Amino acid sequence: MFGQGFFDTIAVAFEVVGVSAMAVGFLVAVAIAIRAWVISRSGRTAFKTLRESFGGVILLGLEVLVAADLVRTVTSTPSLTDALALALIVLIRTVLSFSLQIEIDGVAPWRRALVTGPEVLARSAARTQR
Repeated sequence: MFGQGFFDTIAVAFEVVGVSAMAVGFLVAVAIAIRAWVISRSGRTAFKTLRESFGGVILLGLEVLVAADLVRTVTSTPSLTDALALALIVLIRTVLSFSLQIEIDGVAPWRRALVTGPEVLARSAARTQR
């Protein structure tokens, strides 16, 4: 029904969206960081804001690029080489996403509940005392 050219176009569109999201996201992250610096007059706050917002943008871009690779691999002529190449690309991007998430949150995902759980309980307790 659809030709290979159609799916190549879809894959390229995903790639353009992924790269565009990172490029535009970088500009937005810088603007947010500048605003944080203007409001707080703290370079530390501005830098942390930039790291967190741009890290999230990179994660989004990586996810879209993985989708492009999936479309390209699934719609191409099946071969073991293509499947292994996709597996390697997904593995590399997953490791990048995982390490970025740790960098943004400052804690490994399996330890996040230990860090955020007490904070949530403390906020709830503070609200009930008001």
